[in-house]
Amino acid sequence: MTKKERYAKVIEWFQANAESAETELNYMNNYQLLVAVILSAQCTDKRVNLITPALFEAFPEPEVMAASTPEVVYEYIKSCSYPNNKAKHLVGMAQKLVNEFNGEVPADIDSLLTIPGVGRKTANVILSVAFNLPAMPVDTHVFRVANRLGLTNNSKTPLETEKELVKHIPSELLSKAHHWLILHGRYTCMARKPKCESCGLVPYCKHHEKHFGLRVSLPH
Repeated sequence: MTKKERYAKVIEWFQANAESAETELNYMNNYQLLVAVILSAQCTDKRVNLITPALFEAFPEPEVMAASTPEVVYEYIKSCSYPNNKAKHLVGMAQKLVNEFNGEVPADIDSLLTIPGVGRKTANVILSVAFNLPAMPVDTHVFRVANRLGLTNNSKTPLETEKELVKHIPSELLSKAHHWLILHGRYTCMARKPKCESCGLVPYCKHHEKHFGLRVSLPH
């Protein structure tokens, strides 16, 4: 199977079986989304969603968080991973929004990358989810699933994976495809025990073919 054929089949399957895929983080506006995504680094969305209601109530807008301190914010997020660093990032993020972006989350990657706590993956999540722009955030799930399926050629870095996916997935589908790959990695193609027996992508999966020798005739 050529890479072009593999992409076509994988996209076709996702469109038929996961068309409604979307972020599992709870938020009401772009500021809340940015807070939630910063908190989600190396932390589950489920845990973040337990933390954010009280956090958003205490800090309903960036101006309020900007006037606070990491020590105060820490008390609201201490049950997530790396709370000390994230508390500092959240206050720094809020101050950046207030001081340089009129309290609004910017919609371009260069500006986003200047915000404390925002790396390329987080910036791409904001572009994709908040602004519905053609961006491909690559987390551990996307990185793993793309490599296993054969959508990438054993990419070594998230940036290599991002570039390969952006090259082959139509721009109008990139935002949706990000969620397809994340959720598939979270619930089906897990790191340790992938559920190949119930995965509809097995006929197009390079990893499964390599390790199990199963070749399935593709539908015409």
